[in-house]
Amino acid sequence: MKKILISLLSIFIITGTALAAGTKEEAKAFFDSYVNAANTYSPSLLSMYSNNAKIYREVVKPNGQLVDVPFTVQDYKKQMKISQAVAKMRKYKNYYSNIQITPVSNGFKITAKRKPSLSNYKLGMTMVVQKQASGKWLIVEETMQTKEQIFLRYAK
Repeated sequence: MKKILISLLSIFIITGTALAAGTKEEAKAFFDSYVNAANTYSPSLLSMYSNNAKIYREVVKPNGQLVDVPFTVQDYKKQMKISQAVAKMRKYKNYYSNIQITPVSNGFKITAKRKPSLSNYKLGMTMVVQKQASGKWLIVEETMQTKEQIFLRYAK
């Protein structure tokens, strides 16, 4: 009887962990909702980030050199509120291609090429998304390449 209970408990724990981890399809659906929220300038975009997310802008300098610029979630959200207003006025959107989703130890890693609507080039992006115990998906890591040199003033 004891062995049966231990076996059942093990199955529930393994199944519960698998459910909390989410699936590749769920990660893709979350990414699609992220793209939609960003391209419609939705305030819900701000709630898609973990409070402890690691956020980087990888600035591509004119000479091709890359400079990583880290942001706290709080600073990033402040900047996002401002930039959303400007983006909306300019009808700015991002289009993603070559989307790849790979399981990693803390969720799913999503990589893609991002084409800003006001440009003719594509830039790399990577994010790690994670399903929380509550069932909500959050971005826990994000790196976006940008050619916007203004971000260099935040480099440390």
